[in-house]
Amino acid sequence: MRHPVLIALCLLGTVSLAGCQKAEQARIQKEVAGINAADQSNLDAIEMTVADPNEAVAYFSKGVANHPDSTAQKRFLAKSLVRAKRPTEAAKIWMQVTSAPDATPEDSVDYADALIRSNEWKKAESVLNAIPPTHESFDRYRLEAMVADSNKQWAKADSFYDTAAGMTTQPAGVYNNWGFSKLSRHDYVGAERLFLEALTYDPTLFTAKNNLVLARGAQRKYDIPVIQMTQTEHSELLYTLALTAIKQGDVATGKGLLKEAIDTNPQYFEAAQRSLNALNANVSN
Repeated sequence: MRHPVLIALCLLGTVSLAGCQKAEQARIQKEVAGINAADQSNLDAIEMTVADPNEAVAYFSKGVANHPDSTAQKRFLAKSLVRAKRPTEAAKIWMQVTSAPDATPEDSVDYADALIRSNEWKKAESVLNAIPPTHESFDRYRLEAMVADSNKQWAKADSFYDTAAGMTTQPAGVYNNWGFSKLSRHDYVGAERLFLEALTYDPTLFTAKNNLVLARGAQRKYDIPVIQMTQTEHSELLYTLALTAIKQGDVATGKGLLKEAIDTNPQYFEAAQRSLNALNANVSN
């Protein structure tokens, strides 16, 4: 009489055991999926930051092909295309990203960046204008400043440059761009101040050094201020200063600076020598 009860208990035990096994399998699968997701995320990060840009493009192109609805993969692809200096293609992908349900305001900022790199300034301005004013980021204000510059809206550009510089701990690039804006407006004193400011944050930024020399040369200041520079950089800056002097009609000063540039360079400075030879030939004629 007890056999049915025993059988029932055995069946109940079997069902419970099977349920436990399924629960354990589900737990293990979940953990494995989590590990795979983490590995995938790490691999994506490596491809995004370390890999050759064109290799990253190929990698994320495959990711988009395998997961066409993944906004994240499209973001990675667009960023990789920008790194690979293919901004026109990047802009097309960013347009898809910004149309996705999970798009963010920063995606639109990146879209505007790709458009500017593609020389589509008006379209970039339209994209920036559509971003809610509550979204405040360094990149947004940096791009807003550049667009205002392109429209010759100087007061607006200055305001955006100032805001962007205050939103990063590494504002050297912002100050350099701002200085170049002042240079284009013939505000050479203001440009010189901003280039010097850029170099206080990044003493190795050669673009700012060269721009500084241009700003000083435009004021007929034909000497290089005390800044950090290598011997080769010193020679190249003297060459820039020489060309600026010659362009302004100060030929004798330019000639002297060319000679100094040639003597300072640790290697043969072909461009400076060629300019000096051309200058001497012109004087002889």
